[in-house]
Amino acid sequence: MAKTKLTFTYLFLIVAAFVSIFPFFWMIVSSTNLSVEVTGGKLLPGAHLIDNLAKLTESVDIWNAMWNSAKIAVSTTILAMLIASLAGYGFEVYRSRAKDILFNILLLSMMIPFAALMVPLYRMFGQVTNFIPFIGIDTPAAVVIPTMTTAFLIFFFRQSTKMFPKDLLEAGRMDGLSELGLFFRVYMPTMKTSYAAAAIITFMSSWNNYLWPLVILQTPENQTIPLLISNLGSSYSPDYGVIMIAIVISTLPTAIVFFLMQKHFVAGMVGSVK
Repeated sequence: MAKTKLTFTYLFLIVAAFVSIFPFFWMIVSSTNLSVEVTGGKLLPGAHLIDNLAKLTESVDIWNAMWNSAKIAVSTTILAMLIASLAGYGFEVYRSRAKDILFNILLLSMMIPFAALMVPLYRMFGQVTNFIPFIGIDTPAAVVIPTMTTAFLIFFFRQSTKMFPKDLLEAGRMDGLSELGLFFRVYMPTMKTSYAAAAIITFMSSWNNYLWPLVILQTPENQTIPLLISNLGSSYSPDYGVIMIAIVISTLPTAIVFFLMQKHFVAGMVGSVK
């Protein structure tokens, strides 16, 4: 009975692994084939990888789109780590009734879909454009500012701070550290795993963000990689080999970030929900 159960467990895991890995395999293999071979369902690597890459670089400026996405994703991640951790730290360390009410309102804001906020945000940035052009419509700052922190990240850091040893804060105060000194010199180094987990979540979300950049970015020079790939797929006769190699290139940064920080990611996620 135990062997039968173990056999079914392994079979289930094998099927789950195949379902998870197959899209990546299909994407990589398709990037080496012609468009007609991709639509024909060819599952073997071809010899057209260099040709597809040449067509891609000739038809669009993918490296500029990658640079735009990198600027936005890195800026968003850095700001989100600072703002969300400060807020989560404050909500957990300092006690007051008003703070708890504010936190509950913040959690309720998670129920508002971003699509409902796009029109007022667009109007706001349209008005800002007249006074501060570098943070107005069609600028990277207009993408970063509405997404530089979220209620989820603040909640995440507050939950992580529950596991933080408060005795360290008392020891720091006795040594004469200011409240900001406690945060930057005691709290941040101790919570590295939580920062790593939040950084991965934020970077991936920002890198793959499509809807808001589609609305706020209006010129090809400022478009991000998801917008560029969407434009490739919306042509009258899309070249699927070219689209697949663009997707492979766009996936590399998020894959590298995740694999470099995956151990900290697991530790940070576990620590935040204990």
